[in-house]
Amino acid sequence: MTSSNDTIDTEAYSSVAMPDAGAPIEVPPLFAWPPKPIATLKWIWSDVLFPWGLVFIGLAFLSWYFLSPSLQSMQSFEWDWIALIWVRNVALLTLFAAPLHWWLYVRRGQGVTTKLNSLWQEQNSRKFLFRSQLKDNMFWSIVSGCTIWTLFECMTYWIYANGFVDVVHWVDSKTYLLLLGFFTFFGSWAHFYFVHRLLHWPPLYRVAHALHHRNTSPQPWSGISMHPIEHLLYFSVFCIFWVVPAHPVLIVLLGLFQGISPALSHAGFSQIKVGRDLSIPSGDPFHQLHHKYYEVNYGNRATGLDKLFGSWHDGTIEAQKAFRERRRKELLFD
Repeated sequence: MTSSNDTIDTEAYSSVAMPDAGAPIEVPPLFAWPPKPIATLKWIWSDVLFPWGLVFIGLAFLSWYFLSPSLQSMQSFEWDWIALIWVRNVALLTLFAAPLHWWLYVRRGQGVTTKLNSLWQEQNSRKFLFRSQLKDNMFWSIVSGCTIWTLFECMTYWIYANGFVDVVHWVDSKTYLLLLGFFTFFGSWAHFYFVHRLLHWPPLYRVAHALHHRNTSPQPWSGISMHPIEHLLYFSVFCIFWVVPAHPVLIVLLGLFQGISPALSHAGFSQIKVGRDLSIPSGDPFHQLHHKYYEVNYGNRATGLDKLFGSWHDGTIEAQKAFRERRRKELLFD
């Protein structure tokens, strides 16, 4: 069987910077045995909630109560309210991706400080639409990504507006909704892992996922730059709320997390420097290794699923040796 790795130019990403070999990417304490409750709580705060989890939660409330039509108006599909949600989603994605791209790649405001990849974006490349990585990424993110994101989101609202699934109100079920909001992040990550493994099945990789992997040096607009088939699979996570009762704020939260957080994880810099002393976490070294080696780190570090299924790469020299040995054996029996 031909691997997805055979369809790419390994020379193009050979200079991707490795994380510090002395600081391996560790499995979160959530999965430690015996349990480590204090370490787990600290990890949930610093890695799940602060700062970006809280940003998306706040933005979800703002978006639902001030930037969305009423649920009653969604009982029938009408272009006006669907278009309003599409414009909102495009605007919010642009609000994150455009400033990040300008600061890190146009102005190069922090040079290569915290950059995860020694390469910059390819220029005048035939593999991208318009011979531009930025224009190609923006096209697929907005025209396909935001549209399919919006369609799944609107279908979910329609289901709730027509009573097929009950709306759960904050007044009656605060604890349930808070827990469901927290598990929305983990549901998104788990769904991503299994969809992503499916997309690396060679026929599906060649038809769809190879478009995303053109980005050997990802940047913020690369996050949801995907083929429409991949967008359909990726945003199918909304189907969770077709059977699990929730409040519409959590539907918005799921969409924002799916649609916007990839702009951060694909930023290509582990930290955004603000002034001399402040750093904000951005790019994900764990996922960056996937863009380098393609057959490791399919999911997010937070779920531990790569560790469970044997595709975890912690960025160390030892992990790289093990990866190369595994690839050598696979090629021998291919």
